[in-house]
Amino acid sequence: MPGEAYATIYELGADQLGYFTAGQARDAGVSSMALVMMERREVVERISRGVYRLLHFPVSPLSQYMEASLWPAGVTGIISHESALALYNISDVNPARVHITVPNSFRIRRQIPRQLVVHRADVPGEDQDFYEGIPVTSVTRTIRDCHAAHLGEALLGRALVDAERSGLLKHQEAEQLRNDLQIYHS
Repeated sequence: MPGEAYATIYELGADQLGYFTAGQARDAGVSSMALVMMERREVVERISRGVYRLLHFPVSPLSQYMEASLWPAGVTGIISHESALALYNISDVNPARVHITVPNSFRIRRQIPRQLVVHRADVPGEDQDFYEGIPVTSVTRTIRDCHAAHLGEALLGRALVDAERSGLLKHQEAEQLRNDLQIYHS
C-alpha cells in the first residue's frame, strides 16, 4: 500500500536527516518498485547509487555527512579524521572532502565519489559515537587518527583545547592524549 510504504520511508529518513538507503527500505518491507514510484512522484530523490533523500524533509547543514555515511552499500561509513573534527566543531580544520572509515573487510565495487576520502579500519564500538544521528569516530579516536595521518600539530593542539573546553574530553583525557601523541601546548 503506497501510504504504508511512504510512512515506512519517512520513519527511516526521520532518524537520518531525511536520508535512507535502498537496502534499509528493502529490509523494512518497501519494494524497489515502491521506491521508483516515490521517485517519479517526486517524494524522494536518488542521491547516489542506493542512497535516497526525502524531498520534503528539511535540508540540514550536516547532510553531506549523513549522505557520506550511507554511501557504502551494505555497511555504514563512519565519519572520521578531519571530517570528524569539523563535525564536532573542534580545531580550525576545513576539509575539502568528507572522510569516512569503512571496515577492512569491506570491498568497494564502484567508483568512490570525488567528495569522499575512504579509510579502512575496523573501528571497535568504544571508538564509535553519534553526532546529531550521524555515525562518527569518538573524539579520542578522531584525534589519534588525525595524528596518524600527520595532521599538523597546531591543528591537533587546537582540537584538544576545543574538545576540552566544549566538554567533549575531560581534562585528564586531553592530557593523556597530549602525552601519548607528544602534542605540546603552544
